[in-house]
Amino acid sequence: MSADELPGTAAGGGAPSPPPGLVVVGHFDQAPGYAVDRPRGSDSWLFTWTTGGHGRLRQGRAETRAGAGDLVVLAPGVRQKYAVAPDAPHWRFWWAHCPPRPTWQSWLRPYDAGDGMYVVGPVPAGLHGRIESAFRRMRADARWTGAGPPPDTVPADDRVAVAHGTAARELALCALAEVVLLTASAAREPAPAPGVDERVRRAQALIDADPGAPHTVRSLAEAVALSPSRLAHLFAQQLGRSPMRALREARLRHAAQLLEATDLSVERVAAASGFASPFHFNRVFRARYGTPPGAHRAAHR
Repeated sequence: MSADELPGTAAGGGAPSPPPGLVVVGHFDQAPGYAVDRPRGSDSWLFTWTTGGHGRLRQGRAETRAGAGDLVVLAPGVRQKYAVAPDAPHWRFWWAHCPPRPTWQSWLRPYDAGDGMYVVGPVPAGLHGRIESAFRRMRADARWTGAGPPPDTVPADDRVAVAHGTAARELALCALAEVVLLTASAAREPAPAPGVDERVRRAQALIDADPGAPHTVRSLAEAVALSPSRLAHLFAQQLGRSPMRALREARLRHAAQLLEATDLSVERVAAASGFASPFHFNRVFRARYGTPPGAHRAAHR
């Protein structure tokens, strides 16, 4: 099966992603010119594991270049574009569309690049073979019909598999869970970008220390002795996002931690995380994590 034969799968610009509940896995080796653009984002989570060449991925304002040993995860609901990197001869990668398991988000959280993008890597070379084996097993398990043992292999030209049965779906997700756990546990967490202005670092530290505080660009700028316009310019230029976008991401992470670790009501979690409107909080939390706050708490309990 090819991507062109899979209903609802993006094989080019503007095409939709698979439906939210479907588990789909595939392996591509694409030449320059391959690109996907989803203006409304994906309907499901997208995992990519690069094994050769380079890809360029964008999610909202977040962007990364993926090489061998990089896992990049894109959450649903945010505009995404990915393609063979402009200077790369090709991009060879495994990919999977699926609903995430709740624990995966806590594993991925240290690698949050903003706007629903998680960049996990580089993963030590000694694990690359096992991770690729897990993707191969995922593709084979997705084809299991329930009769006899799951297949050990699939034809070399059969690049895409869709898990239709419940058993095949769960087996495939177990293989992907191994990928997420191995990469998130073994990868080196990204160090602060070199050359970032110390005042920008301090502003980010203020946000991280108390995301629920009533921060504004002006209050952050005053705290680091910059004008609001200068801070906004430096912050976006050096960290790739505005101060207010960084604040929203920090507040959402804080809210997720409160939901997982406390019995505070959703309304109190929203207020403690700096969201004045519970309705707005519910909307942005669902867009960020794929489930509403109450369901997120239930899944983590």
